[in-house]
Amino acid sequence: MRRTRPPLSPRRRFRIVVPLVLLAFVASVLLVEGYTTRGFAGDQEGRSGRPGIGVPRRIAGGGPVVDTTGAHPRTYRTPAKTIVLTFDDGPDPTWTPRIRAVLDHHGTPGTFFVTGQQTARHPEVLRSVIRSGHEVGVHTFSHRDLTTQSASAVDRELALTQLALAGAAGINTSLMRMPYSSTTSALDAPAWTVTRRLGAKGYVLAFIDQDTNDWRRPGARAIADAATPDAPGRGAVVLLHDAGGDRSQTVEALKTLIPRLKAQGYRFTTLADLVGTDSFTSPVGTGELWQGRIFVAAVTASRAAVTAVSLLLLVAGSLVLARCVLLLALARHHARRHRRPHTGPRRLVTRPVSVVIPAYDEELCIPKTLRSLATSDHPVEIIVVDDGSHDGTADLAQSLALENVTVIRQPNGGKASALNTGVLRASHDIVVMLDADTVFAPSTVGRLVQPFADPRVGAVAGNAKVGNRRRLLGRWQHIEYVMGFNLDRRMYDLLRCLPTIPGAVGAFRVEALRDAGMMSADTLAEDTDITMALHRTGWEIRYAPDALAWTEAPTSLRQLWRQRYRWSYGTMQAAWKHRHALLERGHAGRFGRLGLPLLAVFQIFTPLLSPLIDILALYGLVFGDPLITVLAWSGMLAVQAMCAAYAFHLDGERLRPLWALPLQQVVYRQLMYLVLVQACLTAINGYRLPWQRLKRSGDVMLPSQPSTRRT
Repeated sequence: MRRTRPPLSPRRRFRIVVPLVLLAFVASVLLVEGYTTRGFAGDQEGRSGRPGIGVPRRIAGGGPVVDTTGAHPRTYRTPAKTIVLTFDDGPDPTWTPRIRAVLDHHGTPGTFFVTGQQTARHPEVLRSVIRSGHEVGVHTFSHRDLTTQSASAVDRELALTQLALAGAAGINTSLMRMPYSSTTSALDAPAWTVTRRLGAKGYVLAFIDQDTNDWRRPGARAIADAATPDAPGRGAVVLLHDAGGDRSQTVEALKTLIPRLKAQGYRFTTLADLVGTDSFTSPVGTGELWQGRIFVAAVTASRAAVTAVSLLLLVAGSLVLARCVLLLALARHHARRHRRPHTGPRRLVTRPVSVVIPAYDEELCIPKTLRSLATSDHPVEIIVVDDGSHDGTADLAQSLALENVTVIRQPNGGKASALNTGVLRASHDIVVMLDADTVFAPSTVGRLVQPFADPRVGAVAGNAKVGNRRRLLGRWQHIEYVMGFNLDRRMYDLLRCLPTIPGAVGAFRVEALRDAGMMSADTLAEDTDITMALHRTGWEIRYAPDALAWTEAPTSLRQLWRQRYRWSYGTMQAAWKHRHALLERGHAGRFGRLGLPLLAVFQIFTPLLSPLIDILALYGLVFGDPLITVLAWSGMLAVQAMCAAYAFHLDGERLRPLWALPLQQVVYRQLMYLVLVQACLTAINGYRLPWQRLKRSGDVMLPSQPSTRRT
């Protein structure tokens, strides 16, 4: 029979739907903002063609207004003593109001050819222009050269511009000026083809008589002189700009130009008056009005959202760089403080210790783990707690017949219960804990327990490494363990606020465990929970970087997801459980006010913001400068590579696996982002994540020449 999947629970739908909605929202606002703010070159960067080729003589030699809406194209000349002031590329929130103020002061009409981008971004500026009685024309949406666009692209440019006009001011207009156009005598065949096509859509095209070249900023006087007709009394359509750069000289030029021409008997008018019509604009219907308003609102919201995202990106980037600098500086200091002669330090703790191994269905791994402990150069008592295994874990452990190995069987009660059982059966006052898939070097136990010479030390964290790193996923985790986890531990060790003793390799003073209430099943990260509890009871926690252990990392993305999901959620649970340390005194307060904030900032908040780096990198590639974007992203990768190389150096690891670092940043890091997001949503949703055991492969390998660097 065909198997059917059970329906998703509301909690699980919440954890799936919310990230998808957030992703869709971010993608939408970036697309809207990118398209509506894509930069354009000014008219000065216009195309060059062969003027007059394929253009009727009556058009090329005609007036600056071309009407191809009818069967017989015609042009309109500017009457004598008549000036039409036109302004391209706006509306601009800075310069358009200043230009409008000069025009209004002198009672002079102007014609503003606006882009849809600027209109959607600054609708209030356009409305003020219309309220002052000035004329409005279309200058396309994104200032593209229409002669290089397909018919569908041209239609889209026009439709979006009219939508922006409808939303901003409730109007449409049939007046248009093509970007990069000048006089009719400069028309070439491609431009004429587009002119005919636009005429068929009902647009009257405006060209110019006088080009002031104000974009060059030649000075206010030069602009005013260029706008003045050469022949006395000749009329002209004058090209100026109210956006696209600093237009202060244009503003000053108008203050000189208008009084000068009025004194010479010129009148100022609009293109509609030139053609003999009341207006090129008309109000839109209710449906189009609301479509336009929604479009303008979407652009406004996208702009605000992208501004917020950019600020968060700045915060995320600053935190990432600050973390790298802090880790490198403190790791260097930590290495100097812990450096020892190559012959090794004199051992201060030589008494036997107990080793507790919780095991649940670990048949594949337990032989390697026990044999590695049997070769320890420190006297050990080994206690294997079989926590209700369904395979032959307990029988196999006993069949090895290793000296000083005790196997305890108990009903399944969870990892914390198994560890507590082992601690209660331990014969010695120091207990080493490790997972059943972990392999120790002969020197690991001895090095791990040396910090207990200080009676203030309640626990010690060892240096966990990935033991199955032959495949790409294993290499990525190897880089993460060496670069992230162990550099972090060096920092926390110096600051005396280490938040986690890894379950793969840690040692505890039994007295300290009892003070902290023993191992607890309150969270899914019992190692983090007990570490924080030890801090709160006043015990010091140390890190022994030379106490090496090789553990089995997940071999599939599914297994990795389940492991990190549990880690992330368990860490949040532990931090919340011990939040009262923020208000406590002594060592507990130090941990609460230093360790917990560092944990929240660098292990939760920063990773949650870090996806913005990659999202805005894609945004920059599509809508920004690809070269600058690639350089910025490469710079971030270089910083990561520097941290990784130094971490590998400190741990005595070969640098060869770092070839996988760039690909890790592209693939693996995104997976970790999603895991953390899911864990946060689980915490917000109040769902208690069940324990999820990983499938073992048993392929952990002890390096043939284990690192002996002590730093």
